[in-house]
Amino acid sequence: MDRRSFLLGGKEQKSSVISNEVKKSVRTNSGVQPYTGPWTKKEVIHLLRRTMFGAKPADVNYFLNKTLSQTVDELLNPASSLPAPPLKDYDTSGNVTTPDTDVTYGSTWINSVNNDGTIQTRRILSLKKWWVGLQLNQDRSIREKMTLFWHHYFATELAEASHANFFYRHITLLRTSALGNIKKLVYDVTIDPTMLIYLNGRLNTKNAPDENYARELQELFTLGKENIPNYTEQDVIAAAKILTGWEVNPFDSSFPSFFTLNKHDTTNKQFSSFYNNTIITGRNTATAGTQEINDLINMIFSKSNEVSRHIVKRLYRFFVYSEMDAATEINVIEPLAQTLRNNNWEIKPVLSQLLKSEHFFDVLNRGAQIKAPLDFIVGMCREWNVQFPPLNDTAQTYAAWNAVFNAAFILQQNIGDPPSVAGWPAYYQVPQYYELWVNADTLPKRNQISDIMIAVGFTQNNFKLMINAVQYTSQLANPTEPNALISEVCDSILSFPLSDTVRAQLKKDYLLSGQEQDYYWSDAWQAYVANPTSSNFNIVNTRLVGLYKYLMNLAEYQLG
Repeated sequence: MDRRSFLLGGKEQKSSVISNEVKKSVRTNSGVQPYTGPWTKKEVIHLLRRTMFGAKPADVNYFLNKTLSQTVDELLNPASSLPAPPLKDYDTSGNVTTPDTDVTYGSTWINSVNNDGTIQTRRILSLKKWWVGLQLNQDRSIREKMTLFWHHYFATELAEASHANFFYRHITLLRTSALGNIKKLVYDVTIDPTMLIYLNGRLNTKNAPDENYARELQELFTLGKENIPNYTEQDVIAAAKILTGWEVNPFDSSFPSFFTLNKHDTTNKQFSSFYNNTIITGRNTATAGTQEINDLINMIFSKSNEVSRHIVKRLYRFFVYSEMDAATEINVIEPLAQTLRNNNWEIKPVLSQLLKSEHFFDVLNRGAQIKAPLDFIVGMCREWNVQFPPLNDTAQTYAAWNAVFNAAFILQQNIGDPPSVAGWPAYYQVPQYYELWVNADTLPKRNQISDIMIAVGFTQNNFKLMINAVQYTSQLANPTEPNALISEVCDSILSFPLSDTVRAQLKKDYLLSGQEQDYYWSDAWQAYVANPTSSNFNIVNTRLVGLYKYLMNLAEYQLG
């Protein structure tokens, strides 16, 4: 799906004479100066879709009564406390050697030490349902979106780590640090038990050094691989020696990672000229592990230009657009990197500058992403006001959350299990980027999911999860008038406006049932409102379901 061709109505030149570099260099010249344009429903929806999961109508109306600056400030300063932990929604029957009978159904399992493989598998699924539930019920802040960003940035796979208790600690670390200091977060992730398991840190000893994490620390988490010159193989080897001696204790939920001195390489570590031939002194004390890691991270972050640009680019691809032209590098990336450096690696000032910028609200950056599966399905539930079971009903609630998790999984975004240590390819894989979310398999499935949600719903544990077309319509500003109805719905759920001709045809085909006069809809709706019998309900519901189903099958609905 070529964004540029879409905006130009298919008139973009196809000549091979025009190089990619030239075309990219003229995409936009907007920068990080504060946005001073209109603050309308369109701008609010764009901001909320990028910083939250979908633009829920109540949230849109709430922020319309605030300024842009007030809105961004509120999004970046979560007022609610951290969420309650996941609950036991599973039984202990079947192939279980050590059932967790110490945890009652409906209470949390996070403090229960249990290394039975079957129990851990069930806890992993419980955790994934719960995480999707947090996205569905998020507060008015960027925290949940940032938690997912860091999960992509510091990617780990539950399929490899296989320990739900450790992973709960891991994503809690990401959530509590979501808007904090990335330099500190790098340190915390380095000794996090999930990461120690996933990238073999727990197996890294002086007698059998493992370079896995040392390499990704530099390539993925700090420096990137675009810089020339860059770190060398010598630097990977030296960093691996610094990281020796860390272990994981699966039987102690309060102290799961620890340092063992006799497994640590206590020699001095020599780095390359890229790091100014730095020598990190080897230690032989109980605090050697933390001291040397701090030295390592300080040395890496001393390459401040490279590190700041890498981090900012990762943020940019997640929140704005996949590609960066020459103008964007100068007008956006470098100023944001400078802000990150000036604020001692605090993330919040960077996000504030970006989200309040002219560039963020540039028309070429609106609707420029294909929705990730979680944005698609969680956003759908939130934007259409889909009702879920009460939170005090564990069985029904977790079953409903599982339906949403499964939908995202089918569409190739398995939360907790990105496909590799690099995260999801849609945020880094040249040249397709977001286009990877849709293909011959996933696009029909997206349409099937939205068709089911609007037509019959997903029944989970005797609860039907579906879009209530009539209820949604009743909350519109003027549902009686068909032109106003279609305009408001299209403006709310589509990234680009439909032409007047298309809207008129949709009105005739669906709301007017093929007739010409608007009263064919107005009379039907007023009759339902005055007397909501089954017959009157079915008349308006059938028309609305057909209209909304059609809109959600449009390519425009896949963009956010």
